[in-house]
Amino acid sequence: MPETALAWVALCASAFFAGVMNSVAGGGTLLTFPALTAVINPALANATSTVALLPGSLAGALGYRKEVWECRRFVVRMLLPSVVGGFLGAWLVGKDQKAFADLVPWLVLTAALLFVLQAPLSKWVKARAGATDDTHQPGTRTQALVIGFQFLVAVYGGYFGAGIGILMLSALGFMGVGDIHRMNAVKTCLAALINAASVVVFVRDDLIRWPLAWPMMVFAILGGYAGARVARRLPARYVRYAVIVIGFGLSAYYFIDRYTKE
Repeated sequence: MPETALAWVALCASAFFAGVMNSVAGGGTLLTFPALTAVINPALANATSTVALLPGSLAGALGYRKEVWECRRFVVRMLLPSVVGGFLGAWLVGKDQKAFADLVPWLVLTAALLFVLQAPLSKWVKARAGATDDTHQPGTRTQALVIGFQFLVAVYGGYFGAGIGILMLSALGFMGVGDIHRMNAVKTCLAALINAASVVVFVRDDLIRWPLAWPMMVFAILGGYAGARVARRLPARYVRYAVIVIGFGLSAYYFIDRYTKE
């Protein structure tokens, strides 16, 4: 547990700015996770971070309820792989906490790389959505591949989670969901399902440190609200650049920390 008021301020500030980032560009986990690893081990930090940011994820899904309802058949089709994958990923964290700690540098690096790819992939997805009408139906093989891909994304999401949004958007471009707003709605809803499934496992395995999670949850919600207002004025690319710099910096730190101890 944090021993100083400064440590508490750092945790709450990380949650607030994570909420802002998730509203504007995503990537909030890259702030809350390292802040928590300063006071608890990586597996506990991962679970506590997921819980702290879950209300914002659920609120985002609720905000897209109209678009989610319009795509309800697709959401239902993707529900099972999302929930099962989220359960499995979270279960793997608790099963071998040392393995998770060893993978932390690679997970953070993967998340940072995904954010580098976010802008070009988003442009491609928007272009494809603009060229595809709502009546487009992909073939059976394409649907099966996307459902399988969603399961793998959900496993990764349950295990760590940063960057799952861009992975899902890249697959949704093939599914004829509709315009970019509908795809964002589906992505947000499925991400909330993955995180909720993960939290169930984390609660069962007693991986959440609730005294840390509750105040961070409050500040993440405040940050999400503030981020929604900031997003109207601040170009998202600036926030995305900040996330990328933080991600690569943290990755380098974790690699040095991990391999200089051996």
